[in-house]
Amino acid sequence: MSLDKTSDFYIPPNQRLIVALDVPNIYEAKSLVDKLGSTVEFYKIGLELATTRDYFDLLNWLTNQGKSVFADLKLYDVPATVSAAVRQLRNSGATFLTVHGDKSIMEAAASEKGDLQILAVTVLTSMDNEDLKQMGIGLDVEDLVLERAKLAISSGCDGVIASGLEVQTLRQTLGNEATIVTPGIRPADSSVIDDQKRIVTPKTAFEDGTNYIVVGRPIRNAIDPKSMAETIQAEIAAAI
Repeated sequence: MSLDKTSDFYIPPNQRLIVALDVPNIYEAKSLVDKLGSTVEFYKIGLELATTRDYFDLLNWLTNQGKSVFADLKLYDVPATVSAAVRQLRNSGATFLTVHGDKSIMEAAASEKGDLQILAVTVLTSMDNEDLKQMGIGLDVEDLVLERAKLAISSGCDGVIASGLEVQTLRQTLGNEATIVTPGIRPADSSVIDDQKRIVTPKTAFEDGTNYIVVGRPIRNAIDPKSMAETIQAEIAAAI
């Protein structure tokens, strides 16, 4: 999906790349943010940092720097607990918050979101059809992603998290208003082998209709993280 650059919905490339701060402490997170400087405007902080006492200190530090924050907490609990957690988070300054679960859980999150955008997790990018089979799920990945995405939007979520392999189908089904965020991204020249199974390049993800991509290890582990981020943004710019 390539939106007109004069459109109110146009998002420049440096705001479409979300860098995952999957590091053990706030000091390493701040160090990476400092290295990337103004090149990156959007960061994801997830479960690894949520197990430290510094999660909200980092969130506040990022927003005070003018950065956008994706709180990737994948909230999954009874509806009353999820709604209470979202109520606590809605004034945190975060832009995105992830939830996971059935219709009642997603509705509970949406009912308390305020200015937060609630994104529903579909199927983790580290999982494939064999993993679903082992879990006793009869659908294949693409069908399950589509079913969960449709349920999420009907439950009041603003969008979904999905791999690039499903983005084209999701965009055709959900329309242009749903936000799609895509992890499992590897640059075109990447030879990284890790736990991600359903991966695409930045260019493919955006050509198929994603709004944002999440990139972690290819940037964090790069000799020059800023240069790698700029390379990825060039791929994004070529696709939108």
